[in-house]
Amino acid sequence: MTVKQKRMLIRILGTFGIYIALTVTEHLGLLPFGEKSPIWPALYLIPYFLIGWDIIYRALRNIRNGQVFDENFLMALATVGAFAVQQYSEAVAVMLFYQVGELFQNYAVNRSRQSISDLMDICPEYANIEEDGQLKQVDPDDVSVGDIIVIKAGERIPLDGRVISGDSMIDTSALTGESVPRRVRAGDEMISGCVNGSGLLRVEVTKEFDDSTVARILELVENASSKKAPVENFITRFARYYTPVVVIAAVVLAILPPLFFGQTWSEGIRRACTFLVISCPCALVISVPMSFFSGIGAASKKGVLVKGSNYLEALANVHTVVFDKTGTLTKGEFKVTGIYPSGDAAQETIEKRQDTDKADGWSASQLALLELAALAESSSDHPVSRSIREAWGHSFEHTRIADAEEIPGHGIRVKADGRTVLAGNDRLMKKENIAYKPCPGVGTVVYLAEEGNFLGSILISDVIKEGIPEAIRDLKKAGAAKTVMLTGDRRENGEAVAKEIGLDEVHAELLPGDKVDMVEKLLAECKGKEKLVFVGDGINDAPVLSRADVGIAMGSMGSDAAIEAADIVLMDDDPRKIAAVVRISRKTLRIVMQNIVFALGVKLIVLAMGAFGAANMWEAVFADVGVSVIAILNAMRALKG
Repeated sequence: MTVKQKRMLIRILGTFGIYIALTVTEHLGLLPFGEKSPIWPALYLIPYFLIGWDIIYRALRNIRNGQVFDENFLMALATVGAFAVQQYSEAVAVMLFYQVGELFQNYAVNRSRQSISDLMDICPEYANIEEDGQLKQVDPDDVSVGDIIVIKAGERIPLDGRVISGDSMIDTSALTGESVPRRVRAGDEMISGCVNGSGLLRVEVTKEFDDSTVARILELVENASSKKAPVENFITRFARYYTPVVVIAAVVLAILPPLFFGQTWSEGIRRACTFLVISCPCALVISVPMSFFSGIGAASKKGVLVKGSNYLEALANVHTVVFDKTGTLTKGEFKVTGIYPSGDAAQETIEKRQDTDKADGWSASQLALLELAALAESSSDHPVSRSIREAWGHSFEHTRIADAEEIPGHGIRVKADGRTVLAGNDRLMKKENIAYKPCPGVGTVVYLAEEGNFLGSILISDVIKEGIPEAIRDLKKAGAAKTVMLTGDRRENGEAVAKEIGLDEVHAELLPGDKVDMVEKLLAECKGKEKLVFVGDGINDAPVLSRADVGIAMGSMGSDAAIEAADIVLMDDDPRKIAAVVRISRKTLRIVMQNIVFALGVKLIVLAMGAFGAANMWEAVFADVGVSVIAILNAMRALKG
């Protein structure tokens, strides 16, 4: 409980004690003056102002600022009206129980925020810089890129960087929700916000604090509540018009019956005050945003960062889930599994490049083709390129490579040993009018040509990530009607992966721009409230992530591109969490609808009772505070996910 909440609890207990003493004294007639004595309202004003001064202050302040119709105004007007008709005890009781409800609301809201605010604990307080053989603690903001920081066992990693020396296990649970630590050694990349488990690490800083993973995540967490769901915006608009309407209705209720139906003015004002207390929209205004915030909190417990309640609501209506392949469904850990030199005259050209004995199971001609491919791909950082260089396993002199030109969606053109070499997919061969022999294997294929002559192909296979088939099954159980894969890979390879993991559709051999066009087409197929979700690695899928109704970045462990482009970020590489977040979103939306129906239903019934004199202030307190408490308890169920 916060200090503010403790102070409110003291005010409530103090007011309750005074209120009980006054009520008992009044009923027993222990004081020497009568019930109609002006001393009674003065005595009841003591607990009234003790418990309600802040509500009256906020009501007056809002009136001065032009914001008249809110719950503070309704409570102040209703209780002042109750004093006017000598219902002193009821006026204090209404204000007292309203504040009890407010205290409960504040506690519940803080509870629902807790799982998200836990993320705020990832913010590092200091960084260790070594000066003159001594460690000096400095503000992370004061550390520059290239500086060496020292992270001792048990300390939080303050900045993104690369391990220079040391070996340790890193606790990533603050970011991923997973308790299994990750080992890091010299040369490994590290992200801020995690905790160093055991060994001493020296880390070269690669990003300033403002650009670090932890800073970006904290910024997103702080702004998560600013992106409201459509139903939240509806409640805000509803309250804007609802409150003035009920105030006008209360005025009519206080004036018309005494004027035309012979009712006493005292009874008219009493009914109007009861009507005002009943009409307070606290249950809706508090419980609906709180339900969404609880849902976002439940997702964060699982290591999933949802950027706003609007995305959580959209996810509840998911119809089509579209996946990128490489880095999302597959590990992106490519390995050369086949080398197929051409059987025509070009074979002779290959073998002239290098006289190599058999090694690693490859023939001399295969190794010669592999060397040429490694040369061609030496300037690219694509996973396929890296796999070819790793398979070759030797370094090159940079003077052997010149004029490297990447052809998007096709491959690369480069001068290798003074000769023009093409390395890429079959589209590149067709584009350059080179007759080629299709690769017999299933996987990613790199075709090679030199000086216009086809030399052969290299087959690279990717590995499907663990849990992907299960994730697809869970998504369908969670309500996704269609699962689709988009890939720039060959159709045979794409279809093989889709069949293995159970996808409904495959669209292969797509250029980057084709993926956006395909998503547009799939979006057009969604009807009504049906939503399309795109799941990508967040690095090269930014245009598609942005175009989808909901963009989910996975497998990025907090990369900048994932955090910037996606609406929802999986902070680790577990695809099964997508279905879990869909279930959380649907449960959250069910709770929101339950609260709306319950709150409005009860209020309409009791409002009608109040208008006809069948409800007193105590029923009014239940219709306001009681309904709010029940709705809040229901909203807190979303925290369990």
